[in-house]
Amino acid sequence: MSSRNNRATGQQSSAGRSSVPQKVGSTRTLLTVKGDDGQVLSRVRRTVLPGGLRVVTEQMAGVRSACIGVWVGVGSRDETPALHGASHFLEHLLFKGTRERSAMDISVALDAVGGEFNAFTAKEYTCFHARVLDHDLPLAVDVIGDMITNSQLTSEDVEAERDVILDEIAMHDDDPDDVVHNLFAEQAYGDTPLGRPIAGTEASITALTRAQISRFYKHHYRAANMVVAVAGNLDHAAVVRDVRKAFGRNGFLRGDDLPRSPKISAVSRKLRPGTITATRALEQVNVVLGVNGVTRSDERRFALGVLNTAIGGGTSSRLFQEVREHRGLAYSVFSFASHHADAGMVGVSVGCLPDKLDQVLDVVRDELRKVALDGITAEELERGKGQLRGGLVLGLEDSGSRMSRIGKAELVHDELLSIDEVLARIDGVTLDDVRTLAAELFAQPEVLAIVGP
Repeated sequence: MSSRNNRATGQQSSAGRSSVPQKVGSTRTLLTVKGDDGQVLSRVRRTVLPGGLRVVTEQMAGVRSACIGVWVGVGSRDETPALHGASHFLEHLLFKGTRERSAMDISVALDAVGGEFNAFTAKEYTCFHARVLDHDLPLAVDVIGDMITNSQLTSEDVEAERDVILDEIAMHDDDPDDVVHNLFAEQAYGDTPLGRPIAGTEASITALTRAQISRFYKHHYRAANMVVAVAGNLDHAAVVRDVRKAFGRNGFLRGDDLPRSPKISAVSRKLRPGTITATRALEQVNVVLGVNGVTRSDERRFALGVLNTAIGGGTSSRLFQEVREHRGLAYSVFSFASHHADAGMVGVSVGCLPDKLDQVLDVVRDELRKVALDGITAEELERGKGQLRGGLVLGLEDSGSRMSRIGKAELVHDELLSIDEVLARIDGVTLDDVRTLAAELFAQPEVLAIVGP
């Protein structure tokens, strides 16, 4: 049966996130998607376990895999200067062994079933995730639950992993793209958690002690600050039982704390305008130029998505055509938009030869001025909507992407929109919406970061 015949338009029921906290021990259906024949294609459910641990699943039809992600509501923006890099350091340490499994045992358990296993730290959350065949899901739940609740955090592991992280920081310092984006954040947000690199610095990682990391772990790695998101071929009740067992170690599910509410603000904090530079012995100059954007809860983010695609979101975008195709000034040029709870950025990233820098900046600024003054064309509007629609739907074809969607929706957003609801909001963007937003954004003072010879 073709995907067209299975479209669920008009057959979706969504409860999203209720403004009334869900009681511990209760289960709620958040979203159900049915095909034209009435078959359930997807169902999202949430159960709140003791301690406030949320288990959110999406049952997907027609797949043989399952993906679990444990989303923890802590990231680099939650760190004091003395704890800079602690979130990322802790992410590494939880792979080093528990009271039941050595680091080798953890690796062997998932490798033996062909699983994919990793973790990452962001500004506002940390995620541990594994993707396995559906019948191996209980194993993945148990391994990750063991890591989260039962890690030893020994002094020997701290010292061994400290060197690994210092190597990782050095690797990022050798990548001009990483350097210029870190510089951009530093100029934009100053000496604040949002302005500091996620991995920490050589000085901060060298200074962190095991006691500091352990206290950080105990403070933030609590049931009410976590979401276990699972998507794929699964049964919700069975997943809840597996999670209850795996996370029940060491009294982790003790108590009846309600989950934390996500940090939400419709107003983006202002960026600090100015220029920041770093000298590197490179053949190219790497540049990021940007302005204040919108937060992740701002309804204008859909209009910004369309605007972003028109400016520099693909090979048909204005900047790609003008900077690369027409003038040959750079090989790589693109625009981006990032969203946080109370902050956002819109910017352009480009790499060029040193003697082309002034021309590139003139062209980029000129294109942004044109968009601020005149908006985009009807053709660009439709092309941008099509690009967003395709990227959304194609990006949700596997269990891993579905897991990420429901995990982030539960942990950091105030609602879970169905795919058709998101598509409707994209389709609802008008030329006036984009023009008004562009005029507001690109009238702001700019932040400029430059790395090169």
